[in-house]
Amino acid sequence: MTILIGSFLGLMLIGLPVAMAMAIASLLYILITGSVPDVIVAQRMIAGVESFPLLAVPFFILAGNLMNIAGITGRIYKFAVALVGWMKGGLGQVNIVGSVIFSGMSGTAIADAAGLGTIEIKAMKDHGYSPEFAVGVTAASATLGPIFPPSLPFVIYGMMANVSIGALFLAGVLPGVVMMLFMMATVAFIARRNNWGGDVLFSWKDLGSAGVEILVVLLFPLSIWLMTLVGVSVNFAVGGAMAALLFADWYFKFSAVMALMAPVILIGGMTMGWFTPTEAAMAAVVWALFLGLVRYRSMTLSSLAKATFDTVETTASVLFIVTAASIFAWLLTTSQAAQILADWILSFTQTKWVFLILANLLILVVGCFIDTTAAITILVPILLPIVLKLGIDPIHFGLIMVLNLMIGLLHPPLGMVLFVLARISKLSVERTTVAIMPWLIPLFLSLIAITYIPEISLWLPQMMQTAK
Repeated sequence: MTILIGSFLGLMLIGLPVAMAMAIASLLYILITGSVPDVIVAQRMIAGVESFPLLAVPFFILAGNLMNIAGITGRIYKFAVALVGWMKGGLGQVNIVGSVIFSGMSGTAIADAAGLGTIEIKAMKDHGYSPEFAVGVTAASATLGPIFPPSLPFVIYGMMANVSIGALFLAGVLPGVVMMLFMMATVAFIARRNNWGGDVLFSWKDLGSAGVEILVVLLFPLSIWLMTLVGVSVNFAVGGAMAALLFADWYFKFSAVMALMAPVILIGGMTMGWFTPTEAAMAAVVWALFLGLVRYRSMTLSSLAKATFDTVETTASVLFIVTAASIFAWLLTTSQAAQILADWILSFTQTKWVFLILANLLILVVGCFIDTTAAITILVPILLPIVLKLGIDPIHFGLIMVLNLMIGLLHPPLGMVLFVLARISKLSVERTTVAIMPWLIPLFLSLIAITYIPEISLWLPQMMQTAK
């Protein structure tokens, strides 16, 4: 155990990438101890990505990239402006609501920060907001991406913990709402303290139009459900509802209905059991292609090729981390290191509420130094046995783990959202870090609520299970 963990930490300290550090540390452990044949490295790394749920990863990444080039990002932003831009601190509220909507398509915090963040930060600067405030609220709202379904970290966690990915997606809805409310309250507080008003004039017409679009979107899954209740086949019900939606969008010229349908297709389809997360991700890709090529006609062959190459690059980096972390996690388990670490943690407490405090602290620290995917792959084999032993629901713990790791993305030395926003806003990493600090308050309040009120995470999955 000492060789494995010591060499990993040493390689990290000399600046080696996380994935390389894990792979080399694993190989060194095998060569020095001779415990297993060295060919096991290749075998376990390949086995780590031979998973059907992992097929969702490239499709979710591609869907997010396609949504950006299809012009959907801009439409979501304009819709959010009409919905909440009139509130105090208007564009700050728009930033948060826009991230909630966009998170239903991208599944990653980095995609949210890079996609909507570019538009939001520029708009906020143009309206006189300080760059620090614009960056802070954008960073905080980007953490909503992996909490609201769909979520790439949930896919990885579900695979590692052997729990339903669909249930994890459902479990993220209410925590996402809680986080959104805490962030919006923070914007309102800052706006009141600085005597800020709204950024657009209040208009019953604009608010009514936005409300109608939300109603139309919500009526889509409701109409399918009602048709299936009266005996209409699912395929016919979906086809009929889709045809009616396309006609309504063409006739009334809605601004964002078609864009808002992406999260409904993803979440609703998995909730009703129509398709798996991988199939949902494929549906999102098809929907993005339809919008970009047919409905909005905003895609070109060159932009489509760029989105595809970006997807290949991102997917390769994610899956390489998964493969390296797989062998590292397997060695942690087979060498009894995971059990030793688990026993050490249990020596501090046998109470689940105290354990959750320790787990939060551990995951927060790990999230500041290690990539999200690698952190999940390493920590799940260590912490999950304790979670099950103490009677903590693994779905609830999945929410806790992912939220902690999202907060870690805002911190140096490995906070990718921090670096993305520093580049977009043209602020130094130091100024960006300072700008983000006040926004840790609503994030930690959300973390405390989600940790110690399990019903926030578990109520919706349990209700849907009962309804089925």
